[in-house]
Amino acid sequence: MFCLPPAPLPARHHRGVNQVPSPALVTQRAAQRLPRWALIAFCAAYVLPGVFGRDPWRHNDLGAFGIMVAMAEGRTSWLAPAVGQLPLEHALLPHWVGAAFIVLLSPLLGPELAARVPFALLLALTLALVWYAMFHLARTEAAQPVAFAFGGEAQPVDYARAMADGAVLALIATLGLLQLGHETTPELMQLCAIALVQWALAAAPFRQASARAALLLGLPLLAASGAPSLAIAVGAVAAVICQRSAYEQVRRVVPWVLAATLAALVVAAAMHTWDWRWRFQPDRAQLFQLGRLWLWFLWPASLLALWTVWRWRHHLLNRHIAVPFSILACALVASVVMGGSDRALLLGLPSLAVLAAFALPTLKRSAAAAIDWFSVFFFSTIAIAIWVIYASMHLGVPAKPAANIAKLASGFVPLFSPLALAVAALGTLAWLWLVRWRTSRHQPALWKSLVLPAGGVALAWLLTMTLLLPVLDYARSERAWVERIARHVPAKACIAAPDVGRAAVVALEHFGRWSVDARPDAAENSRCTVLLRRQRDADRFVPPGGAWEPVARVRRPTERSDSTLVFRRKAR
Repeated sequence: MFCLPPAPLPARHHRGVNQVPSPALVTQRAAQRLPRWALIAFCAAYVLPGVFGRDPWRHNDLGAFGIMVAMAEGRTSWLAPAVGQLPLEHALLPHWVGAAFIVLLSPLLGPELAARVPFALLLALTLALVWYAMFHLARTEAAQPVAFAFGGEAQPVDYARAMADGAVLALIATLGLLQLGHETTPELMQLCAIALVQWALAAAPFRQASARAALLLGLPLLAASGAPSLAIAVGAVAAVICQRSAYEQVRRVVPWVLAATLAALVVAAAMHTWDWRWRFQPDRAQLFQLGRLWLWFLWPASLLALWTVWRWRHHLLNRHIAVPFSILACALVASVVMGGSDRALLLGLPSLAVLAAFALPTLKRSAAAAIDWFSVFFFSTIAIAIWVIYASMHLGVPAKPAANIAKLASGFVPLFSPLALAVAALGTLAWLWLVRWRTSRHQPALWKSLVLPAGGVALAWLLTMTLLLPVLDYARSERAWVERIARHVPAKACIAAPDVGRAAVVALEHFGRWSVDARPDAAENSRCTVLLRRQRDADRFVPPGGAWEPVARVRRPTERSDSTLVFRRKAR
């Protein structure tokens, strides 16, 4: 992994390219690469937690899984899938992939884990593609550091490898990828597709045949997985960048970019993935919400990316800055157009990581020290808090956290897992060793400033997915809610559920094994004997007609202002 031999540097023809000196000053000693075992350990500690031992969580994760498992079990068509008689609203291809893995890995793995396997592989592939994209971009002539008068500057390949390590660490450290990157949703396939397109544009001067094939695959894949508008926008921007390139090999890629964009149009039309979601309203509330989303979702890579844009401002038209900057701009515009969509913003993270990495050779020592100490205190505090909550749940000391959990997640019984405890302890020891390594002496490596942010995010995710996973799974899964519904609904009953939400319909069908009719007129026009209606305490509830009699009111373990009313059809 991350070790293909480099292709030779291509010839470059200067066509009005900016000749301003590079702001990067890097010695050969600073261009040391992160040990492969350490980089793979970082990636594994980030990708694997959250894959095992949990149910699909509420909303998008559960909604996508419901389509996959219904197709795999033969409860719905693969060409026109539906849950609760509601048709699929998203792209078919990612759901086909999840359903195929459920079929292939059954009965070896449960459907929840089997559906999660391909999306974990897509996340791992995204990390690898970011590494190789950064490796190729950092090897271009304009991205090279300044040559010293008496030698000693970093060699191009060594410099590119160190920068690529930094890009992967920047992506791991970005908060927005943490939860969305571990779901079974179409956005994971979109993320991998756009990372593949970025790699193709980066590798075009070095690996021409592979880059062209990646373009012909990446843009149609992006359209087929539910982002056709972004595929068209990225294709148009990529054509302009390639046409203006100083490399003859890159200019020859323009027809392939246009062909891939046309293929994306055809695929989007054939698979019916066009879905215009213009939700932007230029009011103060939405602008404030958008700014808050960008602030935490892109943290901390956004700060480094802004510094890159400033320090490399005379190189914005060079490929090593223009490629990631343009793709990120497309994702930011899509997020704004969709009214502050975090899932559109997710697709800009591979490019954001590359931009953030280009800030590393220009950072001052004081800025690097500030990043390190902030990371140490912030993530150590989070780790201590998680361990305190865990001790409170299992030992009763201190008592306050356990009391709060009992109040917020009523009915939860703590479960002890020796394996989870051992993994969490090893992760904590690794963090302590990493902090000691980073702060004990000056480290010259380029990627040093991102080791603690990436390690801290990986540690927080690992501890959360081991020590706190039982309570989180109880709170965010719909299993406990279905078990409460089952006390009042007979097995194999038909349930009319016109307003409970798609994820709740999936839970009723998958966990409860009931037949569900979720059409808006299901209460009046279905033959179901049970009716579920959602009631928010703040809203005025309109009771159903005279054909239904109330049976019970059911709340989710973590809900206080939202309940589900159960009705039974009156006997004639």
